[in-house]
Amino acid sequence: MIITDTHTHLYSESFDDDRKEMMQRTIDSGVTRLFVPAIDASYTNAMLELEQNYPEYVFLMMGLHPTHVKENYLDELNHVKEQLASHKFYAVGEIGIDLYWDKSTLKIQQDAFRQQIHLAKQYKLPIVIHCREAFNEVFEILEEEKGDDLFGIFHCFTGSLEQAHQAISYNMKLGIGGVATFKNGKIDQFLNQIDIKHIVLETDAPYLAPKPYRGKRNESSYILKVVEKLSDIYHKSEEIIAEITTQNSKDVFGV
Repeated sequence: MIITDTHTHLYSESFDDDRKEMMQRTIDSGVTRLFVPAIDASYTNAMLELEQNYPEYVFLMMGLHPTHVKENYLDELNHVKEQLASHKFYAVGEIGIDLYWDKSTLKIQQDAFRQQIHLAKQYKLPIVIHCREAFNEVFEILEEEKGDDLFGIFHCFTGSLEQAHQAISYNMKLGIGGVATFKNGKIDQFLNQIDIKHIVLETDAPYLAPKPYRGKRNESSYILKVVEKLSDIYHKSEEIIAEITTQNSKDVFGV
């Protein structure tokens, strides 16, 4: 059974004490395709080192995370451009809009999001979207940019059924992780109304650990709990869930 984690921050400082062991647990559990999003330039070296140490398993993205869009964002975007021009990446991400932490940066977040969508189109890459308390703002830009050259993943999807259909209409898969296992997560109540061909799995490790690890550090091996939950929701075996969602990830990332 091959399982794909389409979103995991393996370079996070929270793994510094036991990264090797965590990676071994992940690989041993059958999670052998790990897609790693960028945050900002300060993490690039750690990401490249991770890829060097686990070339068969780790696939990198490049981008500027919306919560890191600050006064120097144009310098950060130049770094993204330089990296895309000089190294192989599998997506532009994670990018998007986050109005939970800071509403005052909305204008520059919108600019950074648009610019990075254009980079993804230039390199024929998928985008991986971070959206927090900003569905309308994200959809507004996706509506402007929609077309055959716009595709990707709506990471950590926690919207409504209507918002799910809207995201899918822009050629986005829905990234489903630990939230689906939460009692108050809500998406488990309508997920069975969405064809599984639109779903990919993710952990967002070290964040959003699924039950029974909720509140603890998340890691990619815990994606098995998400597979288990989707098996219940879709009334399919865990093997079938893993197979379909991995194929969906191949359709997005081309690998």
